[in-house]
Amino acid sequence: MRIPLDYYRILGLPTQATAEQIQQAHQDRTMQLPRREYSEPAIAAHRELLDEAYSVLADASAREQYDASFLQQTSPLSQRLGRDAKVNPQPPGITVEDHQIIGALLLLQELGEYELVLKLGQDYLTKLKSHNPGVSDVEMISADVSLTVALSYLELGREQWQQSHYEEAAEALEAGQNLLFQEGLFAGVRSEVRSDLYRLRPYRILELISQPMEAASQRQKGIQILEEMLQERGGIDGNGSDQSGLDTDDFLRFIQQLRDYLTVSEQQKLFEKEARRPSAVASYLAVYALMARGFVEQKPDLVLRGKRILAGLSRRQDVHLEQSVCALMLGQTDEANRVLEYSQEYEPLAFIREHSEARPTCCPASAFMRSAGSTMKCFPIFATSRAGPARSRIISPIPRCKMPWKRCLPMWWLRPSLSPVWTWAMVGWAIAKPLPWAPPARLASAAAPPP
Repeated sequence: MRIPLDYYRILGLPTQATAEQIQQAHQDRTMQLPRREYSEPAIAAHRELLDEAYSVLADASAREQYDASFLQQTSPLSQRLGRDAKVNPQPPGITVEDHQIIGALLLLQELGEYELVLKLGQDYLTKLKSHNPGVSDVEMISADVSLTVALSYLELGREQWQQSHYEEAAEALEAGQNLLFQEGLFAGVRSEVRSDLYRLRPYRILELISQPMEAASQRQKGIQILEEMLQERGGIDGNGSDQSGLDTDDFLRFIQQLRDYLTVSEQQKLFEKEARRPSAVASYLAVYALMARGFVEQKPDLVLRGKRILAGLSRRQDVHLEQSVCALMLGQTDEANRVLEYSQEYEPLAFIREHSEARPTCCPASAFMRSAGSTMKCFPIFATSRAGPARSRIISPIPRCKMPWKRCLPMWWLRPSLSPVWTWAMVGWAIAKPLPWAPPARLASAAAPPP
């Protein structure tokens, strides 16, 4: 078989290398043994090709003859003449015996020619299995070739990971893992590949769910991978290990980051399911999704479901502000005011009091709305129907209502333009307020790809 290698590349040298450099390179290369999983014949074939390259380049006359042939094959003139004559010029390479093929594949892998190793190695595996099934020596060679191909998949996947091509990286890693699994070979290498796949999952999820809404299958795949991680961790705030390298705080930040790309319906389905574990964090996030969806789609039943979840959370944490918002959205103004008195969140309470008028016959905060401008931003944590990350939802300004605010509150389900400003301002603040953990950052360094 002819392999696209030359003696200079085998030793990692330029064509102008001196005799001393050739000797030193040969010593260095022979000391760098392949991985311990390789058989003795594979290591011997690797060493044999190194010695062959050294024997030619270390001999002045043999090197002169080789250089003449090598330079003739690589010169632009010879390649142009070959094209003019409609003859494919023979690329520079060496011819290896069958027992040396694994050594040549090892050298190509060490040089970073992973795609070439995959092509040559897979073709050679097919040839071995079809012509010599069941022969012990052939099985040993086949195992070495399979290992080389799998390791090339591993390194190719890591390269794609570094280039932020996460799904392509996962495909390469899975191909290498499946090859070794089918052959029942090298459990240690399979474990190494599997470890990379686990640590790659957060990156894959971000890449998949940030796809446009039209790519529904890819988005669903990302959610499915996320659900697998949640199952292994035992929930959003669980203590299980998903082998991603993210601790509990990092994972909470990761979930916060994902919310910019998930639609409100996707968040509702995901977090309501997680809330049944039970999970206080998932319950809180489910309430946000239910409030937002009920608010936008004018579905009081969704707000009521969120209110019921809050009733369970209120036994363990202060969610009176959220309960007040739900009551207000349902037109239950007396309950909204009563529950608000129990809240210990002084900053939002000060905000509401500061921007509300203390007159029961007009809409609270109407003066604030008139002076604040023409728009109010709400719902910045849900993906829109467009591609890309979430954008703030713009709510049109609401004209000053002439009715007493307690009478017009229930009518916002039918006519949002009659909604009192305080309702919109309070709901907007509650939906947009940060969760009780740090703002999202890029994934933690613990989940970074291997060097």
